[in-house]
Amino acid sequence: MRHLHTRTTRRRVVGALTAGLLCAAGLAVPAVAAPAAEPAAPTLADGLALTPPMGFNNWNSTHCRAEFNESMVKGIADIFVEKGLKDAGYQYVNLDDCWALPTRDAEGKLVPDPARFPNGIKAVADYVHSKGLKLGIYTSAGTKTCNSAGFPGGLGHEYSDAQQFADWGVDYVKYDNCNNQGVDAKLRYTTMRDALKATGRPIVYSICEWGQNKPWEWAADVGHLWRTTGDISDNWGSMLGILKKNLPLAPYAGPGHWNDPDMLEVGNGGMTDTEYRSHFSMWSIMAAPLLIGSDLRKASQATFDILDNKEVVAVDQDPLGKQGTVVSSEGGRWVVAKEMKDGSRAVALFNESGSAQRIATTAKAVGLPHAPAYTQRDLWQHKSYNTAGTISATVPAHGTVLVRVTADRKWATHPPAVELGLDGSPLIEAGKAATPTSTVTDLGRTPALRVSAKLTGPEGWTVKATSRTTSAVVPTDRSLRTKWSVTAPAGTPTGSYDLTLKASYRSPTGVRVDSAVPLTMSVVAPPPSGTSGLGDLPWLSATNGYGPVERNTSNGESAAGDGHPITLGGVVYAKGLGVHAESAVEYYTGKECETVTADVGVDDEKGANGTVAFEVWADGTKVASTGVLTNAMPAQPLTADVTGAQVVRLVVTDGGDGIDSDHADWANAQLTC
Repeated sequence: MRHLHTRTTRRRVVGALTAGLLCAAGLAVPAVAAPAAEPAAPTLADGLALTPPMGFNNWNSTHCRAEFNESMVKGIADIFVEKGLKDAGYQYVNLDDCWALPTRDAEGKLVPDPARFPNGIKAVADYVHSKGLKLGIYTSAGTKTCNSAGFPGGLGHEYSDAQQFADWGVDYVKYDNCNNQGVDAKLRYTTMRDALKATGRPIVYSICEWGQNKPWEWAADVGHLWRTTGDISDNWGSMLGILKKNLPLAPYAGPGHWNDPDMLEVGNGGMTDTEYRSHFSMWSIMAAPLLIGSDLRKASQATFDILDNKEVVAVDQDPLGKQGTVVSSEGGRWVVAKEMKDGSRAVALFNESGSAQRIATTAKAVGLPHAPAYTQRDLWQHKSYNTAGTISATVPAHGTVLVRVTADRKWATHPPAVELGLDGSPLIEAGKAATPTSTVTDLGRTPALRVSAKLTGPEGWTVKATSRTTSAVVPTDRSLRTKWSVTAPAGTPTGSYDLTLKASYRSPTGVRVDSAVPLTMSVVAPPPSGTSGLGDLPWLSATNGYGPVERNTSNGESAAGDGHPITLGGVVYAKGLGVHAESAVEYYTGKECETVTADVGVDDEKGANGTVAFEVWADGTKVASTGVLTNAMPAQPLTADVTGAQVVRLVVTDGGDGIDSDHADWANAQLTC
C-alpha cells in the first residue's frame, strides 16, 4: 500500500477498504487484550527468517522518483559494509515498486526498467551478493502493483514471476495487495508461496496484505512475515497508531513467522531523534522486521547511531523469537516486556504523551524470578546498574527508556540505579515563578552515597534551590527531594523550553555516577477572558491522523493550509478546527475557564464516508463525548464544563473502524473564560 498515491486513488484500484485497514494514529490508549486463541504452529519449517529480517527498502525515502535506480541500490550495499550495518545484522537490500516496465514482454515476462536498471536485476543481485548481502524485490498479489503507473502484478503469473526472481538471484519477495480483483487473500498468497517453493531457491516471503484479512491468524504456514497494518508515514501519529495495532498480536509471532508493522522511518526527517529512538526501540521489542527506510547516502551520524545500536538490535534478533507484550499502558505510560533466550527481560518504558512522565514496573511484573537484586542494563546509555526490583524512569515526551534486566548474581558489582524526576506542572507563565520539586531516588539494593542534585534552565531563566541539594546517603527506595523556584523572564515567547536535572552520586565501591534527564517546561499565555474561538488561540500540542490540525478550515491531509471551508450538513462555518482522526489538541486554560462549545461532525467533503467520535477532557477527566458520528448525521452541538481545569484536550477517535476519510470538524469551537 502506498501513501504517496491518495487514498481516493487507492480506493479506485482496490475497492472499498475494509474496517481497520489504515493505521489508527491517536493518543487514546486502548485496552490491550490477548487474542482469543493461541495460533497454530507454523508449518513452513524451511529454516528461513528464524529471526526478524533486517535490511533496507527504498520506498519511504524515494517512492517512485528517478533517484531509485541501480546506482542507489549498489550504494546502499556499499554503505551496509562501510558503516558496519552488515556487522550489526542488516542483510537484505530490497527494491520496492517501480523497478519494472509497465508492460510484460511478448512471453509474459517481467522487464526491468532499462533506465533505472540498465544491467538488469541479476547484475544488481550479483553485486549485492558480492558484498555478502541479499537482494529483495517487490510485486503485488493483483493484476497491477500499487503505483498509479500500473506496473504488472503477479496475479495469474505467480510461477513465471517466481522463477524469474529465482533466476535473478532474489532472496526476498514482498507481495503487496493492490488490484487484487477480489480474489481470496489466502488463495492469492498461498499460490505465490507454492510458486516460490517450486523454484527450489530459499526466498523469504513477505506478505504485504495490510492486515485486512487478519493474516496473523492464517499465514504462519504461508509467509515468513505479514503486514499487520496500513502503510507507515514519517510522523509521530502514524508510528504510534501502527504500534498500538501491532502490540496485541504478540502471540502470533515467532521464529519463521513475524508480525510486520511496516518499515522504519528513522532518519527521514519527520520526527525527532527522541521519537526515532522510540520507533526503533518499540519495533525491536516487538520482534518486528527492521527494514531501514531512509536514504543512507544522506543519513546523519545520529541516524546511524540509532540504526547501529547493537544492544537494541540484539533485543529484536533474540533467537527465542518472542514478541514483547504489554504489561501496562495507563495514561500513555507504556510498559512492554520481552522474554529473552537467556532468561532476561527486555523492558521498554515508552512515553506516548507530550510531557515527561514517570513510568514504573517491577521485576516480578515483567516475569523475572524472585532475587535479592537484579542487573539492569540501559541499552541506549550502555551502562549497567543494580536494582532491588523496581524498574522505573522519568521518560521524556515521546521517549523510550529501554533496559535489559536479569537476575544476575553479580549485581553488586554495579552501582545502584537512581531515578531522577520532577514533580509539579510543566506549564509556566512568563514572569511568574513555578515551584517544582526534584527527586533523586535510589532504586538499587545498595545505597547511593554523596548524592547531589542540580537543575538548570535556559539562558536568562532564574532557577534557584529553596531546600537542600545534597545528601550524604540515600538508602534503597528513599529520595533526595529538592524544592526549586523557576521563573521564565517576562516577555518570554510561548513554547517548550529545555531544562536538565542532573545528579551525582557514588556507589559503595567508590564508583562515581553522573546521571541526567532532559525535561521540558512550556511557557504558556494566560487564557483570554471572555469567549474566544479555539481556531484563533494557541494550543499546547496537536496530533493528527493525516496532515496538521487546521485553523478555521477542514483538514486537507497533507500540507498546512490545504483544507476547505468547514462544512457540516450544508452549513458553512467561518471558524473552528479541522482535524483527522485520530486527533488530540490541547489548550492551556489555567483554571480560569468554564465551558467549551462546538458543533461537531464529519465534514461534508467526505460524502458518505467517515466515522468519528468527539471527546473533551479536562485535566485527564472526560467531561463530554458524542459517541460515534457518521456523515449522514447532522452537526451535533457539544458543550463541556471545564471549570477549574488547567489543561483542556479535544480528542477525535476513529469510531472503531480505522481512520480512512475521518475528516472531523470542531465547527465554531469556542472557549469561555
